[in-house]
Amino acid sequence: MNYSAPWWLPGGNLQTIVAAKVGQRYAGTPPVYERERWHTPDQDFIDLDWQQGEVQNGAPLLVLFHGLEGSSRSHYAESFAEYARLQHMAYVVVHFRGCSGELNHAPRAYHSGDYEEIGWILDRLRQRHVGPLLAVGISLGGNALLRWAEESGSLAAQVVSAVASVCAPVDLAASGVSIGQGFNRQVYTRMFLQSMKPKALRKLAQFPGLFDGDALRAAKDLYAFDNIFTAPLHGFKNTDAYWRNASAKPGLHRIRIPALVLNALNDPFVPAASLPVIRDVGDWVTLWQPREGGHVGFPSGSFPSRLFRLPQTVGAWLLQNR
Repeated sequence: MNYSAPWWLPGGNLQTIVAAKVGQRYAGTPPVYERERWHTPDQDFIDLDWQQGEVQNGAPLLVLFHGLEGSSRSHYAESFAEYARLQHMAYVVVHFRGCSGELNHAPRAYHSGDYEEIGWILDRLRQRHVGPLLAVGISLGGNALLRWAEESGSLAAQVVSAVASVCAPVDLAASGVSIGQGFNRQVYTRMFLQSMKPKALRKLAQFPGLFDGDALRAAKDLYAFDNIFTAPLHGFKNTDAYWRNASAKPGLHRIRIPALVLNALNDPFVPAASLPVIRDVGDWVTLWQPREGGHVGFPSGSFPSRLFRLPQTVGAWLLQNR
């Protein structure tokens, strides 16, 4: 990916924050979604938002898995919706459990290595869609999508044509350390915990005794939050075990479908030194590591900036590999 940030947006933090807060996500009106609820095998549910509009017969279905605490209204989800609309593609945003505006029912949430959930969703979408299936995962969703491709091996080709991850923290320990320090801790960690803590405490109200509520209230970073909530609820001994087993980087060489791994080198909380290099991946994986872009930013043009470069570039790659 050949990308240069506008002169007035130097640095990964500005490119990240401006894109998320004020960047132009669509040319006209916001995407119109229709929600569908699926009931899961463990008596829970997930919600999918399908973009409404003209779709060509046999057109690809673009599936988006959002990032930490994201949704179909995240800036990247709406910019990919705009791209899909212009391409007359079907488009759906899959909400991880608890991220669609309603607390899920089971004593669990979602996590960076939730590849079994990804697989169940993609299998069901494959059964109902006749055209090619293309999947993109953003940040946490990108890591989980890559983990699914790794675990599926050659069988993944029976489900999807190609996958792309955008700004995925493929080394979760390195990203966890980075987001827990300095400016990142004061801005990004605080932002995530402001959303995650109340949801976790509502889960505790659903299931008294599920975890230590006082310890969670006292958590100051994602390491502590994951140690109290995410790791034990999803079968991991602790944060270290979760981050180690859920990271996509060690298994990238096992992928057997076209897979794009896009990471900006100035991403505020995905350190450049933690990113995969050619020797870490096999022939199926394409690495794009532009110098700029921030974390799911890649804004272009004058204020307030436009966010079309990312979906256009990633979408074109996916279509070429369908």
